[in-house]
Amino acid sequence: MGSFKVVVVGGGMITYDLILPSLYHLQRTGIVGNIKVCALDSAPLKSLKSSKEIFEAFPGQDFIPFPALTEPEESKFPELYKEVIAGMKPRQMVIVAMPDQLHYPVVMEALSNNQHVLCVKPLVLKYTQAVEIEKFAYEKGLFVGVEYHKRFDRRSLMAKRSYELGHFGKFVMGEAKLIEPYYYRSSNFQNWFTCENTDPFVYIGCHYVDLVYFITGLKPVEVSVSGVKGKFPNGNNAYMWAHGKVRFENDALLSVIDGLGYPDQAAGSNDQSLQMFFEGEGKTGMIKHNDQFRGVEHSYLEGIGCGGSHFNYVSPDFYKLVPWEGKGYKPVGYGYESVAASVTMAYNIENEVIKLSDNESLAKRRALIKEIDEKGIIATPANSYINELVVEAARISILKDGLPVTIEYGCTPHVSLR
Repeated sequence: MGSFKVVVVGGGMITYDLILPSLYHLQRTGIVGNIKVCALDSAPLKSLKSSKEIFEAFPGQDFIPFPALTEPEESKFPELYKEVIAGMKPRQMVIVAMPDQLHYPVVMEALSNNQHVLCVKPLVLKYTQAVEIEKFAYEKGLFVGVEYHKRFDRRSLMAKRSYELGHFGKFVMGEAKLIEPYYYRSSNFQNWFTCENTDPFVYIGCHYVDLVYFITGLKPVEVSVSGVKGKFPNGNNAYMWAHGKVRFENDALLSVIDGLGYPDQAAGSNDQSLQMFFEGEGKTGMIKHNDQFRGVEHSYLEGIGCGGSHFNYVSPDFYKLVPWEGKGYKPVGYGYESVAASVTMAYNIENEVIKLSDNESLAKRRALIKEIDEKGIIATPANSYINELVVEAARISILKDGLPVTIEYGCTPHVSLR
């Protein structure tokens, strides 16, 4: 088949920092063709278009903006994505990069229009919605990927394999931390990252809960989350900090600390890590990932770090633009690899069925989707559903000042206050 047409719904930080550059590089390889970016208004689209970094990295490449850049920034187009998606050829790809609480309607709109989907994490905030998406997509033979990019970190993959080989023992206790920069508070976050919508545990802590599940296969059975509130510059109230405790089915405990408050002048762009302890026969095992510090230190003449700092812990592991043998620069890191894996997987599915009849095509696509689910590397609704149960439990808990919420599995998984 020819190259994939892609529509990105959402023009904010993750599109700027990861998704659009990743798509541009996939465009170079012939996997991605025409790219459209649809946003609520023209402001973020102008930022994408005027980015010197993106222009230098991908000379001659561009996207089609919706709404048009000539539209006043104060004009809002909340339903425009529906029109853009409706104009796509069947079985291309929609990438959903919206605030957490808006994922469900956009994903369902894409599936209703017969499009493959990649959605930033968490997929949705309710388990029943995740099940609905999984079933609807499978019926149509459409791929849905969830962008839990830490699954593609080589350290995570090494840990997963070593755990499966029995090198660590039984997981019993862990601690995870992900503190994003203070300057996030002055971004568009202040318009949607409010108490009634989300919190740091749901938004970023879910990465590490998914990662522990990815490594061990253990399901979470109880969640409690407490938050510390603050105000954004625009006056909106938000949980700026959150502390979660997750109990797993073998009674192991994971503490998760998250926030929007890593000092802008501190080294590195955030503070994140995972440590897990294991019990063995007469000995213990351990995994320790210091994800914010990968052994490289830079000190600049001017403050050019993410928060304007001079001294930085620099890591190419998640995402960086680097020189390569072609024009401009190319993205490297597990963030790019995660986006590329989902887009390429959907593209490969379509290549597998290009010469088949409609009935044969649907059967083949369903079989391939089941293989992806069972492989469990790319996060899908079927193999990452525990995250929807965790975030649903977390939202109940934090709004109840940290009361424990249990997760029940069986025929109809659900959450309830203990």
